[in-house]
Amino acid sequence: MTLAQPEPGGLSPANGRYPPPALTPQRGALATTACMETLQVGYLHAVAAAAGCSLAQPFPDNGIDWHVSHGAPGHTVDDEVTIKVQLKCTYQTAPRPPGPTFAFTLDNEHLVKLARTPVTVHKILVVMLVPRTPQDWLRASHDHLELRHCCYWINLAGHPVTGRRRTTVRIPTTRIFDDRALCEIMTRVGAGGRP
Repeated sequence: MTLAQPEPGGLSPANGRYPPPALTPQRGALATTACMETLQVGYLHAVAAAAGCSLAQPFPDNGIDWHVSHGAPGHTVDDEVTIKVQLKCTYQTAPRPPGPTFAFTLDNEHLVKLARTPVTVHKILVVMLVPRTPQDWLRASHDHLELRHCCYWINLAGHPVTGRRRTTVRIPTTRIFDDRALCEIMTRVGAGGRP
């Protein structure tokens, strides 16, 4: 006995016929900002995996998103060192920002937390630039997964608050946050230095 397999999409209730395949798949109804948060976490996970780092998410979140730890025999302060990472994501800055820096605005309360010095565990801010439309965030093929556009990092220790409620900081475009950059950050911290 042969069983018929259902067609993808099911029957159309109106006429009992199968609907034509959609040209563009329908996306979920989550807010774009919530999706941006998820995308930047995916980026961080990929970078941490390639760098051989472990991740922990503080609970409850007290203004810092992630703790990233890196164990290596070359570390002199401990066999495993940790940094705190605050993630931000925006589509208001175009990809490949021209010049040596781009502007990013933080609430003063958040900046004070990131700028505190001295600290026992160093903090970095990681800012992801994404296309405005979610369908442009990701490209996959047999050879690679492309996540667009890029994350940049900065250590804001000692940065002054200059605005009444918010302060604009300058993020260096040379500080692309990838696995190599993360390993270099951890090597400096592991030697007793700053990120």
